[in-house]
Amino acid sequence: MTDLRNKIIHASLHLFEKHGYHGVTVNQIVDSIGTSKGGFYHHFTSKDELLFVIHDTFITYVLEKATAAKNTYHTPTKRLHAIIKSFVQVFDLYKPHISVFYQENIYLKSDYQELIKKKRDQFKDIIVETIQEGKITGEFRQDLIADITGMAILGMVNWTYKWYKKSGEKTIDEIGDIYVELIMRAVLNQQNVSAITEWHMVE
Repeated sequence: MTDLRNKIIHASLHLFEKHGYHGVTVNQIVDSIGTSKGGFYHHFTSKDELLFVIHDTFITYVLEKATAAKNTYHTPTKRLHAIIKSFVQVFDLYKPHISVFYQENIYLKSDYQELIKKKRDQFKDIIVETIQEGKITGEFRQDLIADITGMAILGMVNWTYKWYKKSGEKTIDEIGDIYVELIMRAVLNQQNVSAITEWHMVE
């Protein structure tokens, strides 16, 4: 990512958060960083594409991390742990992106919405498949309904954007550990709860 492209994204995040998507013009974005409209259009075909890139950045991150966990860890317990930890991290790395997403996603063009939805669905599917596999292997409770459990995990962790602050009492890593313990204690077969003590070994 070029310096100018990165500056445009960060300037637009600040402006969109403050004034809303429709309250910000391309002129305001380029003026705020001292570049030209030509510089803007060299990197983005439109303000619509810029909004898409903001959304796509953090969704791509969590999907890539979940895919890596799927390909790296051979047990559902370790895989779900890794997915949760990287999912929580996104709220520290991309909180402005996520705030703009929830504030302005209704303005995404339909073709961009489809691209975002596809990645969100892929991420959700990895979580649900991990839960289903955990039931099959006996690591997770047999009475779990995989898709509802997956949606509950997504809902719980997604809400982090509402209250997380870098200056808070807990670091994002400590918060991730709290989520891991809460979720894994809820899904693990009682006989496997002792696995919690081994989570620190998972990167």
